[in-house]
Amino acid sequence: MSAPLRDIKVLDLTHMLAGPYASMIIADLGAEVVKVEPPGKGEITRGLYKDDPDYSLDGVSPYHITLARNKKSLTLDLKQQRGKDIFYELVKKFDVVLDNFSSGVTERLGIDFDQLKIHNPKIITCSISGFGKGEAGRPAYDQILQAYGGGMSITGENEDHPVRAGVPIADLSSGMFGIIGILSALQKRDREGVGDHVDISMLDCQVSLLTYMATMNKISGIEPKPIGNQHFLHVPYNSYKTSDGFIIITVVHEDFWPNLVEALDLEEFSGEQYKTVQGRLAERTEIDQAIAVKLLEKPSKFWLELLAKHRVPSGPINSMSDALEDPLIKKRNMVVDLKQPSGSIAKVPGNPIKLDSFEEDYKPAPELGNNTDEVLSNYLELDAKQLEQLKKEKII
Repeated sequence: MSAPLRDIKVLDLTHMLAGPYASMIIADLGAEVVKVEPPGKGEITRGLYKDDPDYSLDGVSPYHITLARNKKSLTLDLKQQRGKDIFYELVKKFDVVLDNFSSGVTERLGIDFDQLKIHNPKIITCSISGFGKGEAGRPAYDQILQAYGGGMSITGENEDHPVRAGVPIADLSSGMFGIIGILSALQKRDREGVGDHVDISMLDCQVSLLTYMATMNKISGIEPKPIGNQHFLHVPYNSYKTSDGFIIITVVHEDFWPNLVEALDLEEFSGEQYKTVQGRLAERTEIDQAIAVKLLEKPSKFWLELLAKHRVPSGPINSMSDALEDPLIKKRNMVVDLKQPSGSIAKVPGNPIKLDSFEEDYKPAPELGNNTDEVLSNYLELDAKQLEQLKKEKII
């Protein structure tokens, strides 16, 4: 069973999260991803938590363990002309160059699309930055973009306390859009025979995720407010405390409402006025309070089984540990074992893209420079003497 991206070769200049996440998914799908790192300490995430007694594994950063899997490591000093020349030669052999530097950095280094297409007219470059091409000098991090893009203004219990998403959604969504951009450019190249530049703005991605809520705002002029775990339209649609945890109940379709009334014995809400969303919206507080009181009587497992029996959409609010131990998540290979060079086993999230014809295979993150000789000898036919000289010059 061949990997779907087995013929795609990527030079990965990324760091931290948005870019490395994109290249990780591509590597999982079989592309040859060569992580280009500065000699010495390598990419910054190698050092994050690497000595932490709780979060590191055998002195290796959890960021690196997770995000650098299935990749190769090449050390190369792009600030020296000899290193840059080697990079140009590699670009002739590769399909994609991916980075998430601040806007303007690739131009200063001389490795932007306009420069690289001179060496390979078919090269595809993808840059993920905070605000997009041409917006240099503006530092951008996940939480800044969550706030800037409007999503934080509708997240939280009320408008006085805006809250960021629990996962770094600005970073991760930018990585996802980067993958889509790269695959689109590859398809276009196959058709037209020339490369392209993919410009991903983290801010653009956050605005895109607003979807229909942005349209509603522009139509009405009404500013949406954060309402916790409720929904501005559907009732009930909320989180509820049980005797031992929390569950979610979401009545999105009208057919589910009588099922919920029967399951929880909410006879006081069986009247005609409650059978429409408008009627329930008018009594949202009373409905939520009645459900909350009822659910406190028994544990989550009891309620979830009862609600499932009555075909009411519901689910547990799992802790991270509970989620990672869930039988369905395990069944779908979403927690995988990575045997480390030390021999230890790291358990990491799997790839959510499942193809019937492709059996997933995960290799551990490489040690710094582990594949430098291999890449340069295979692609540029450098011999041992030339490699040794480059090491003396601290190019690799």
